[in-house]
Amino acid sequence: MPYQYVREPLTADESDRLSHACETTTERLVVWTLLDTGLRVGELCGITPRSILWQQRQLRVKGKGGPHGKRAKVRVVPMSPRVRTLLEHHFALEKAFPVKTRRAQDIVRAVANRAGITRDVSPHVLRHTFATTALQKGISLPTVQKILGHDRLQTTAIYLNFTNVHIQDEFERKW
Repeated sequence: MPYQYVREPLTADESDRLSHACETTTERLVVWTLLDTGLRVGELCGITPRSILWQQRQLRVKGKGGPHGKRAKVRVVPMSPRVRTLLEHHFALEKAFPVKTRRAQDIVRAVANRAGITRDVSPHVLRHTFATTALQKGISLPTVQKILGHDRLQTTAIYLNFTNVHIQDEFERKW
């Protein structure tokens, strides 16, 4: 596999600060959905009422993949309770996601600045944060692979950047 730049996920503290720094419903909708689903920013901005499987508490998204990178691959992503609530309130009144890709990127950056996070934070960093958090909570690598929409497990393995503290903690719990 060729070299891939590894983005550092947010720490649990940074993730909490980011969540609490959201001031508007739109900021919460963008930041919390990215943190809780691992969606790509384009997938997030493409959510419509038809994308939401309310009874199953899932989102159906058209993701990267297919011939020539067309959005031909459809996958199902679980919704957390807080994301479900936000989406219910938004789509009760609207038919489309409130922002486009560039605006979502700007929102993430602005909220990160307000939260006092000094390094670059982008929607893709939040995708990495979701994946790392899911793995740390014990969700299996193949399950995270399916949620993220990766074809190959090696792609998902990029998110396995645990700290020494996590390694030691898991070793002591399981050994």
